[in-house]
Amino acid sequence: MENRNLDRALDIVSKLIMGEDVNESGSNSALYQEYNTNAEVYDIVHMSLKKFNLNIYEYNNGLYVSTGDNNRVFGYSNEELRKEMGLKVNKELYLAYFVIYNIITEFYSDTMSSTYAEFIRVEDVINSVDKSTVGIIDRTQGLIMDDIEENSFKQIALSWDELPVTTVEDQTGLRAARNSKSGFVKTVLNFLVSQKLLMESSARFYPTDRFRSLIENYFDDYKGRFAQLMNGGNNATD
Repeated sequence: MENRNLDRALDIVSKLIMGEDVNESGSNSALYQEYNTNAEVYDIVHMSLKKFNLNIYEYNNGLYVSTGDNNRVFGYSNEELRKEMGLKVNKELYLAYFVIYNIITEFYSDTMSSTYAEFIRVEDVINSVDKSTVGIIDRTQGLIMDDIEENSFKQIALSWDELPVTTVEDQTGLRAARNSKSGFVKTVLNFLVSQKLLMESSARFYPTDRFRSLIENYFDDYKGRFAQLMNGGNNATD
Protein backbone atom coordinates (compact mmCIF):
# COMPACT_ATOMS: atom_id res chain seq x y z
CA MET A 1 0.00 0.00 0.00
CA GLU A 2 1.40 3.37 -1.00
CA ASN A 3 1.37 6.09 1.64
CA ARG A 4 0.02 8.51 -0.95
CA ASN A 5 -3.00 6.32 -1.62
CA LEU A 6 -3.65 5.92 2.09
CA ASP A 7 -3.46 9.68 2.58
CA ARG A 8 -5.85 10.34 -0.29
CA ALA A 9 -8.32 7.73 0.92
CA LEU A 10 -8.29 9.08 4.47
CA ASP A 11 -8.74 12.59 3.11
CA ILE A 12 -11.90 11.41 1.36
CA VAL A 13 -13.17 9.64 4.47
CA SER A 14 -12.48 12.73 6.57
CA LYS A 15 -14.29 15.06 4.17
CA LEU A 16 -17.33 12.79 4.03
CA ILE A 17 -17.51 12.40 7.81
CA MET A 18 -17.28 16.18 8.23
CA GLY A 19 -20.21 16.61 5.85
CA GLU A 20 -18.26 18.19 3.01
CA ASP A 21 -19.22 17.61 -0.61
CA VAL A 22 -17.00 15.22 -2.53
CA ASN A 23 -18.06 15.40 -6.16
CA GLU A 24 -16.69 16.02 -9.63
CA SER A 25 -17.29 19.77 -9.68
CA GLY A 26 -16.68 21.03 -6.13
CA SER A 27 -13.58 21.99 -4.18
CA ASN A 28 -12.87 18.30 -3.54
CA SER A 29 -13.09 17.27 -7.20
CA ALA A 30 -9.49 15.97 -7.20
CA LEU A 31 -10.35 13.58 -4.37
CA TYR A 32 -13.44 12.44 -6.24
CA GLN A 33 -11.30 11.64 -9.27
CA GLU A 34 -8.89 9.68 -7.07
CA TYR A 35 -11.81 7.65 -5.75
CA ASN A 36 -13.03 6.90 -9.28
CA THR A 37 -9.71 6.15 -10.94
CA ASN A 38 -7.52 4.63 -8.22
CA ALA A 39 -8.62 1.14 -7.20
CA GLU A 40 -6.54 1.13 -4.02
CA VAL A 41 -7.98 4.46 -2.87
CA TYR A 42 -11.48 3.15 -3.61
CA ASP A 43 -10.89 -0.01 -1.57
CA ILE A 44 -9.40 1.86 1.41
CA VAL A 45 -12.32 4.31 1.48
CA HIS A 46 -14.86 1.49 1.54
CA MET A 47 -12.92 -0.53 4.12
CA SER A 48 -12.47 2.48 6.41
CA LEU A 49 -16.10 3.54 6.27
CA LYS A 50 -17.23 -0.02 6.93
CA LYS A 51 -15.06 -0.05 10.08
CA PHE A 52 -16.79 3.17 11.18
CA ASN A 53 -20.20 1.58 10.52
CA LEU A 54 -20.92 4.09 7.77
CA ASN A 55 -22.53 3.47 4.40
CA ILE A 56 -21.27 5.19 1.25
CA TYR A 57 -23.50 6.06 -1.69
CA GLU A 58 -22.78 7.45 -5.13
CA TYR A 59 -25.26 9.75 -6.81
CA ASN A 60 -25.04 12.24 -9.68
CA ASN A 61 -21.22 12.17 -9.67
CA GLY A 62 -20.95 12.71 -5.93
CA LEU A 63 -20.26 10.70 -2.76
CA TYR A 64 -22.43 10.65 0.36
CA VAL A 65 -22.40 8.74 3.64
CA SER A 66 -25.01 7.70 6.18
CA THR A 67 -24.71 5.94 9.51
CA GLY A 68 -25.29 2.23 9.90
CA ASP A 69 -27.61 0.73 12.51
CA ASN A 70 -26.84 1.61 16.14
CA ASN A 71 -23.93 3.88 15.25
CA ARG A 72 -23.39 5.63 18.59
CA VAL A 73 -20.49 7.76 17.35
CA PHE A 74 -21.80 9.33 14.15
CA GLY A 75 -25.53 8.78 14.62
CA TYR A 76 -28.02 10.50 16.91
CA SER A 77 -29.42 9.05 20.10
CA ASN A 78 -33.09 9.79 20.77
CA GLU A 79 -32.07 12.37 23.36
CA GLU A 80 -29.62 14.07 20.99
CA LEU A 81 -32.15 14.15 18.18
CA ARG A 82 -34.86 15.57 20.44
CA LYS A 83 -32.48 18.33 21.46
CA GLU A 84 -31.48 19.02 17.85
CA MET A 85 -35.12 19.33 16.79
CA GLY A 86 -36.34 21.11 19.91
CA LEU A 87 -38.64 18.27 20.96
CA LYS A 88 -39.40 17.42 24.58
CA VAL A 89 -40.51 13.79 24.72
CA ASN A 90 -40.05 10.63 22.68
CA LYS A 91 -43.64 10.53 21.43
CA GLU A 92 -42.95 13.83 19.65
CA LEU A 93 -39.81 12.29 18.17
CA TYR A 94 -41.73 9.25 16.90
CA LEU A 95 -44.25 11.60 15.31
CA ALA A 96 -41.32 13.45 13.68
CA TYR A 97 -40.07 10.13 12.25
CA PHE A 98 -43.55 9.53 10.85
CA VAL A 99 -43.62 12.99 9.28
CA ILE A 100 -40.20 12.35 7.72
CA TYR A 101 -41.49 9.09 6.23
CA ASN A 102 -44.40 10.98 4.67
CA ILE A 103 -42.02 13.62 3.32
CA ILE A 104 -40.06 10.83 1.63
CA THR A 105 -43.21 9.35 0.08
CA GLU A 106 -44.18 12.77 -1.26
CA PHE A 107 -41.02 12.66 -3.36
CA TYR A 108 -40.89 8.91 -4.04
CA SER A 109 -43.69 6.41 -4.28
CA ASP A 110 -40.95 3.93 -5.17
CA THR A 111 -37.41 4.16 -6.50
CA MET A 112 -38.14 2.29 -9.73
CA SER A 113 -39.85 5.37 -11.13
CA SER A 114 -37.77 8.13 -12.66
CA THR A 115 -40.41 10.72 -11.79
CA TYR A 116 -40.76 12.45 -8.44
CA ALA A 117 -42.14 15.68 -7.04
CA GLU A 118 -39.99 18.70 -7.78
CA PHE A 119 -40.79 20.27 -4.42
CA ILE A 120 -43.15 20.02 -1.46
CA ARG A 121 -44.92 22.57 0.72
CA VAL A 122 -46.03 22.38 4.34
CA GLU A 123 -49.64 21.78 3.32
CA ASP A 124 -48.59 18.85 1.11
CA VAL A 125 -46.97 17.12 4.08
CA ILE A 126 -49.97 17.80 6.34
CA ASN A 127 -52.30 16.23 3.77
CA SER A 128 -50.00 13.23 3.43
CA VAL A 129 -49.85 12.62 7.19
CA ASP A 130 -53.61 13.08 7.50
CA LYS A 131 -54.16 10.39 4.87
CA SER A 132 -51.62 8.07 6.47
CA THR A 133 -53.30 8.21 9.87
CA VAL A 134 -56.83 7.55 8.61
CA GLY A 135 -58.00 4.19 9.93
CA ILE A 136 -55.23 3.78 12.51
CA ILE A 137 -57.42 4.93 15.38
CA ASP A 138 -61.05 4.21 16.12
CA ARG A 139 -62.42 6.67 18.66
CA THR A 140 -65.58 4.61 19.12
CA GLN A 141 -63.47 2.18 21.14
CA GLY A 142 -62.86 4.77 23.84
CA LEU A 143 -59.08 4.86 23.58
CA ILE A 144 -57.17 6.29 26.52
CA MET A 145 -53.88 7.98 25.68
CA ASP A 146 -52.09 6.68 28.77
CA ASP A 147 -52.92 3.08 27.85
CA ILE A 148 -51.19 3.25 24.48
CA GLU A 149 -47.45 2.70 24.06
CA GLU A 150 -45.70 5.95 23.10
CA ASN A 151 -43.96 4.42 20.08
CA SER A 152 -47.05 2.72 18.64
CA PHE A 153 -48.76 3.94 15.49
CA LYS A 154 -51.96 4.53 17.46
CA GLN A 155 -50.09 6.91 19.75
CA ILE A 156 -48.52 8.64 16.75
CA ALA A 157 -51.91 9.00 15.08
CA LEU A 158 -53.54 10.31 18.24
CA SER A 159 -50.72 12.79 18.84
CA TRP A 160 -51.16 14.09 15.29
CA ASP A 161 -54.94 14.13 15.48
CA GLU A 162 -54.88 16.27 18.64
CA LEU A 163 -52.95 19.07 16.93
CA PRO A 164 -54.87 21.95 15.33
CA VAL A 165 -53.98 22.62 11.71
CA THR A 166 -52.59 26.08 12.47
CA THR A 167 -52.21 28.52 15.35
CA VAL A 168 -51.99 32.30 15.58
CA GLU A 169 -48.19 31.98 15.52
CA ASP A 170 -48.38 30.08 12.21
CA GLN A 171 -50.70 32.64 10.65
CA THR A 172 -48.54 35.60 11.68
CA GLY A 173 -45.39 33.99 10.29
CA LEU A 174 -43.63 33.65 13.62
CA ARG A 175 -41.13 30.90 14.37
CA ALA A 176 -42.47 27.38 13.90
CA ALA A 177 -43.98 25.93 17.09
CA ARG A 178 -44.79 22.31 17.80
CA ASN A 179 -48.37 22.96 18.96
CA SER A 180 -49.97 22.74 15.51
CA LYS A 181 -49.72 20.46 12.50
CA SER A 182 -48.28 23.30 10.43
CA GLY A 183 -45.73 24.21 13.09
CA PHE A 184 -44.70 20.62 13.73
CA VAL A 185 -44.16 19.98 10.02
CA LYS A 186 -42.12 23.19 9.75
CA THR A 187 -39.95 22.00 12.64
CA VAL A 188 -39.22 18.74 10.84
CA LEU A 189 -38.61 20.44 7.49
CA ASN A 190 -36.22 22.93 9.11
CA PHE A 191 -34.26 20.05 10.61
CA LEU A 192 -33.96 18.37 7.20
CA VAL A 193 -32.72 21.65 5.74
CA SER A 194 -30.10 21.88 8.49
CA GLN A 195 -28.93 18.37 7.56
CA LYS A 196 -28.56 19.41 3.89
CA LEU A 197 -31.28 16.99 2.84
CA LEU A 198 -33.68 19.69 1.65
CA MET A 199 -33.33 23.24 0.35
CA GLU A 200 -35.97 25.92 0.98
CA SER A 201 -36.99 28.67 -1.40
CA SER A 202 -40.21 30.71 -1.17
CA ALA A 203 -41.86 28.21 1.23
CA ARG A 204 -41.05 25.37 -1.15
CA PHE A 205 -38.73 22.55 -0.12
CA TYR A 206 -36.55 20.84 -2.73
CA PRO A 207 -34.60 17.57 -2.32
CA THR A 208 -30.82 17.79 -2.48
CA ASP A 209 -28.53 15.24 -4.12
CA ARG A 210 -27.68 14.04 -0.60
CA PHE A 211 -31.36 13.31 0.01
CA ARG A 212 -31.77 11.52 -3.31
CA SER A 213 -28.64 9.44 -2.83
CA LEU A 214 -29.82 8.12 0.52
CA ILE A 215 -33.41 7.49 -0.51
CA GLU A 216 -32.68 5.84 -3.84
CA ASN A 217 -30.25 3.40 -2.24
CA TYR A 218 -32.41 1.94 0.50
CA PHE A 219 -35.88 3.48 0.52
CA ASP A 220 -37.58 0.43 -1.02
CA ASP A 221 -36.37 -1.88 1.77
CA TYR A 222 -37.49 0.50 4.52
CA LYS A 223 -40.73 1.26 2.75
CA GLY A 224 -41.68 -2.41 2.78
CA ARG A 225 -40.88 -2.80 6.47
CA PHE A 226 -42.78 0.38 7.33
CA ALA A 227 -45.84 -0.80 5.43
CA GLN A 228 -45.66 -4.09 7.32
CA LEU A 229 -45.61 -2.27 10.66
CA MET A 230 -48.51 -0.07 9.58
CA ASN A 231 -50.54 -3.24 9.06
CA GLY A 232 -49.88 -4.53 12.55
CA GLY A 233 -46.86 -6.65 11.69
CA ASN A 234 -48.59 -8.60 8.95
CA ASN A 235 -47.11 -8.97 5.47
CA ALA A 236 -48.21 -6.01 3.41
CA THR A 237 -48.50 -5.46 -0.30
CA ASP A 238 -47.97 -2.12 -2.06
